[in-house]
Amino acid sequence: MKTIKMEVTGGCQCGAVRYHTDRMLDNAHLCHCRMCQKAMGNIFAALAATPNGALKWTRGEPAVFQSSDFAERGFCAQCGTPLFYNSLDNDRINLTIGSMDHPEDFPPHNQMGTQSRVSWFANIAALEEADFPEDTAMKAANRQHPDHDTQEWPPKRS
Repeated sequence: MKTIKMEVTGGCQCGAVRYHTDRMLDNAHLCHCRMCQKAMGNIFAALAATPNGALKWTRGEPAVFQSSDFAERGFCAQCGTPLFYNSLDNDRINLTIGSMDHPEDFPPHNQMGTQSRVSWFANIAALEEADFPEDTAMKAANRQHPDHDTQEWPPKRS
C-alpha cells in the first residue's frame, strides 16, 4: 500500500470533532459487511486510511465503541457522525470518506464484505435524480460545520 503525502482535514457534522493528517494510504474502499452497515447507518462504509501517528485531533476527540474483539469505531458523541474504523492489529486508522472536507479526493479502488451487499446496490447509478430545493430558510437554519477548519465553532450568533 502506497503512502501519499497530502493534507487532509475533516470532522463531524456539528464541528465538535475535527482532524488533520498529512499522509494517506492508497486504500480508499467500500465495505459492505453487516457491521459496517450498522455502524454507518447506511448500506456501506466508504473508508481511506492514514498511518496512526499521522492523525491529529484538532478539535475535540471522538467517542469510541469497540465493535468487536478486533476493531473499534469512532464517532462524534454530540451529533453521531461516524469518523473512523480502526483495526486493533495494525498501524493505520480508516477515516470515513464522508467526514473528509474533500471526499471527492478519495474514489474507492475496491470493495469488500460483498456477501452482505444489498441486492439493489448495483442499480444506484441508474436511479432517477429528484429535485432538491435549497430554500433560503433551510440555508439560514443550517447548523452544519463548513468543510474547512474554523477558529471558533459554533459561531457567535448576534
